[in-house]
Amino acid sequence: MLLYLVYILAGVGAGVVTGLAGLSAAVVITPLLVGVCGWQSYDAVTVALAADIVASLLTAYTYYKNKNIDLRNGSLVAITAFIGTIIGSYCGFLFSQSQPDGLGYISMATTILLGIKFLAKPIEEGHDAESAVEHITKSKVILAMICGVGIGWICGFTGSGGGVLMLTVFTLVIGYNLKVAVGTSTMIMTLVALVGAISHISMGAKVEIIPSLIVVIGCVIAAYVSAKFANKCDVKKLNKVVGICLSILGMITILLKVKSTLVVIICCVVSSFILIYFKFI
Repeated sequence: MLLYLVYILAGVGAGVVTGLAGLSAAVVITPLLVGVCGWQSYDAVTVALAADIVASLLTAYTYYKNKNIDLRNGSLVAITAFIGTIIGSYCGFLFSQSQPDGLGYISMATTILLGIKFLAKPIEEGHDAESAVEHITKSKVILAMICGVGIGWICGFTGSGGGVLMLTVFTLVIGYNLKVAVGTSTMIMTLVALVGAISHISMGAKVEIIPSLIVVIGCVIAAYVSAKFANKCDVKKLNKVVGICLSILGMITILLKVKSTLVVIICCVVSSFILIYFKFI
């Protein structure tokens, strides 16, 4: 019963970060399945990618209805990300054979770093999808496409990181505001996740049907609700909510895996500091 509660939590948590910030579902699903449920990291990444397919598609559609997606330039980046994902999936398979828990630990560390990034350097400015057309040059699009290859590789390798890296490219290189960056990112992540999931399954990933369905369904529902909230939410508040959720989530998953008294104390202190400093409580 406890494991099934974890599956529900993993799906809902993944849906929240996907809908709010366009992040990969793996930043939540992989650490919980590996750190708490004892899954092999490669199998956990496969489930995360499967959840990403539907959750990202639904999230992208919600942002599209609110005119927060750049279809033209996003499609160009998606093509290069597609190539990188195939290569990354194969590399991730080889890595998982020698370091079974390696991908899980990478995802745990990534979760904390992403949370701190949103809190320390929130994304509050940028162009909307319509005004950005006048400011985007061919050189910026080409640079974004090159970055897409690397992002696809990372997503295929670890099953995470693609969403936030897409956000970085679209905000710093293209110059979108946070909502357009999230919408365009989830559109691309739908294709990237599809390619990654197929690659993982074809390479022998073992997927448990019932737990996987629970995770995916929870992720899809939470992503839809969160995406609707994000499109109506103030950008500054959105950054703070996402940053705090990711930071604390990352620490919790590490606590569950390491079970060290010193680590517990450090994580509790850091969590309290984050909550108080950013006046979330």
